[in-house]
Amino acid sequence: VAGKPKLYYFDGRGKMESIRWLLAAASYDTLGNEDWLCSGSLMFQQVPMVEIDGMKIVQTRPILSYIAAKYNLYGKDLKERALIDMYAGGTDDLVGFILMFPFLLAEDKEKQCALIVQKATSRYFPAYEKVLKDHGQDFLVGNNFSWADVHLLEAILMVEEKKSDVLSGFPHLQAFKARISNIPTIKKFLEQGSQRKPVPDDKYVETVRRVLCMYYDIKAN
Repeated sequence: VAGKPKLYYFDGRGKMESIRWLLAAASYDTLGNEDWLCSGSLMFQQVPMVEIDGMKIVQTRPILSYIAAKYNLYGKDLKERALIDMYAGGTDDLVGFILMFPFLLAEDKEKQCALIVQKATSRYFPAYEKVLKDHGQDFLVGNNFSWADVHLLEAILMVEEKKSDVLSGFPHLQAFKARISNIPTIKKFLEQGSQRKPVPDDKYVETVRRVLCMYYDIKAN
């Protein structure tokens, strides 16, 4: 469809998933088509790449920043933008532990799963729980829906795939999850048949390894 962004990535989550989330959050009609890798257009021979507004943008953070600003999900001033960047950056650190999980040695996966839950419940979720409790607002920054909220919900759901009751000690995050999940654009993205990708399977892992010449298993932290 003309005017929609085009996404270049593997057919799976990876670093593109947060971009899919943000585009979906922006509008029902924003999330464009996806294509296989397009190496001739990649500035640094790396994906993800998004074609949008006549540009081909690579590197995950610039893509996310552009989309957030374009669709008014990036705060009203520099102070709010700094907070959004800070919260999204913290969430991204947590998501990083999860993204590497499918590529681990089988014997390391149990250890990594425990580490993900430990990091979430002792470092990241307590911080966001305190933010929500202290300011008493519906969203993380400025009481307006932002990129930070989208990314946090994505991370919460990913950690819940490892431990379903991970939010049991975080009542404000439980309410946040319910609230953000019911925003119409988010609710639609969470429905079956959307462009949200499933948990990476063996086929996805093998494809990524083959394309990136990843002939080794990642060691757990």
